[in-house]
Amino acid sequence: MSEEIKPEEIRDAYLKADLLFDEREVQSAIQRMAYDISMDLAEENPIFVPVMNGGLVVGGQLLTRLNFPLQQDYIHATRYRNTTSGHELEWKTYPNLNFKGRTVLVVDDIYDEGHTLAAVVEYFRNGGAKKVLVAVLLDKQHDRKPHSNLKADYIGLEIEDRYVFGFGLDYKGYWRNAPGIFAISSTP
Repeated sequence: MSEEIKPEEIRDAYLKADLLFDEREVQSAIQRMAYDISMDLAEENPIFVPVMNGGLVVGGQLLTRLNFPLQQDYIHATRYRNTTSGHELEWKTYPNLNFKGRTVLVVDDIYDEGHTLAAVVEYFRNGGAKKVLVAVLLDKQHDRKPHSNLKADYIGLEIEDRYVFGFGLDYKGYWRNAPGIFAISSTP
C-alpha cells in the first residue's frame, strides 16, 4: 500500500527545493556522455537498455545523440515504488532482445547505493552478454555503496549525498519532469 500524498506537499517540495544543476548543465552532461559512448561503442553493435522508470528521461535524451547503429530495449526493476526509501528489488519487465554475445549499455538516472544497478548488471552478465557497461546521469558521492566491483562507465554529473529529483528522478512518484536536478530542502 502506498502512502497518502498531499498535493501541497508535492508542490512545496519543488518550490522549496535547492537547484543543484539547471537544464543547460544537465543537457551538457548528457552531450558529453553521448560523445564518450559514441567514441567507445560505435563499432560494437550494442543494445541500449534504460532501466525504467528513472532511466526513461536520460535514456531518451541520450539515445537521440548516439549516431551509430544500435538496438534499444528496456528493463524495469525497482526498489522504491514511488516512496523515498528502498525496498526489496521487484522485477517488472525483462528485456526482449537476445543479448547473448552482445555489448549491453545499461542506462539509469542515478548510481546511489547501487542495489538495482548491480542486480541488472548481474542479470546481463549471467545471461551471456559479451560486455556490460553502465551510464548514469548522476553519481551520488557517499561511502554506502556496498558493491565495490560495480562502477559506472559513463557519468554525467556527480552530486552530493542528498535526496534529489528531476530529469527522470522522482519525489514520491512526482517531479520526474522537473527541468533540472533539485535536492529536497533541508529547511522546512
